[in-house]
Amino acid sequence: MISEDTILFALMGVTLVNVARYLTALRALIYIMREAHPLLYQQVDGPGFFTTHGNMNKQVRLFHYIKSKEYLHHHDSVFTGKCERVRQLFILSSSLVGITMMTTLIL
Repeated sequence: MISEDTILFALMGVTLVNVARYLTALRALIYIMREAHPLLYQQVDGPGFFTTHGNMNKQVRLFHYIKSKEYLHHHDSVFTGKCERVRQLFILSSSLVGITMMTTLIL
């Protein structure tokens, strides 16, 4: 029989891998954004996005841009594809984090 600890550690491992995938896709999106959408790149503080002194309000701007699917009106298919991937990975990662937290509290 599989123990509760094994299930919890496996769930934590899957969650960590997916959060890492999300952050990597977000970093690639910001890199592509520099060429594909320079105005948005400046609005979301592209060079300082992953730094400790990054402006949280500007980072939230990117969240709302992707959440409202404003990227669908963009002409670059690579950029829209990366935005869609980041959106899907964010939904997956946040769901996994929630499930992991609930599982931790239950077990």
